[in-house]
Amino acid sequence: MAESPILADARVVAFAASTGADRARAFYGGTLGLTLRTEDEFALSFDAGGTELRLQKVERFTPQPFTVLGWQVPDVGAVVTRLVTRGLTMERYPWFDQDAQGVWSAPSGARVAWFKDPDGNLLSVAQYPRG
Repeated sequence: MAESPILADARVVAFAASTGADRARAFYGGTLGLTLRTEDEFALSFDAGGTELRLQKVERFTPQPFTVLGWQVPDVGAVVTRLVTRGLTMERYPWFDQDAQGVWSAPSGARVAWFKDPDGNLLSVAQYPRG
């Protein structure tokens, strides 16, 4: 008899770090519109489309140069427009041919835009081709 997968059916929890709980609460809750589920001395926990996003409270933090968290969206252009109206700036990279909104069209057909949270975590929104 085949053994069942260990984590294939387990729920994923996403993690990121923040040095400022008030800033993180305002950004993820207010700017991005995620629902704050819980907060304690260790972390803020947000509902991110049914996935727990746990922002660990840390004293020191060095942001990574790569995307740490992203969302798959049905219309990346519309989402970027809404994020910009809320004060966000899309990241630009000289090695990508990005449109006026900062959206890159990947060879796969995906359309991706990046922005940062108050701690410098690199986040993305992406629209994938249908099918």
